[in-house]
Amino acid sequence: MAIVGVGIDVVSIPAFAEQVDQPGTVFAETFTPGERRDAADKSSVAARHLAARWAAKEAVIKAWSGSRFAKRPILPNDVYRDIEVVTDMWGRPKVRLTGAIAEHLERVIVHVSLTHDGDTAAAVAILETTD
Repeated sequence: MAIVGVGIDVVSIPAFAEQVDQPGTVFAETFTPGERRDAADKSSVAARHLAARWAAKEAVIKAWSGSRFAKRPILPNDVYRDIEVVTDMWGRPKVRLTGAIAEHLERVIVHVSLTHDGDTAAAVAILETTD
């Protein structure tokens, strides 16, 4: 097993909150029904919860892109919905991949960590091969 990619992303929660529910923004089709349902169930502001998930999706893409250094990108631009952040009963996050990105990363474990503090949400993703 080897680490093949690391990605990080930081999101301004207020800026994200202004855009997340606007019709026609990139966020309209970004989140899965499960992610939106989880956000609605939280006692804190849904935008804070979704901002951390957006950061996780970006971190996964950056980690995967970094693992392909000097190689042509092969994923379409609309892969965000194929990267879903799910949590267990204790709130620990895990990434579930579907679609094209799941095919490209079928022998990779995605480790993810999310955080938020004040007006900022962030995530780190580490890709590790299973070989």
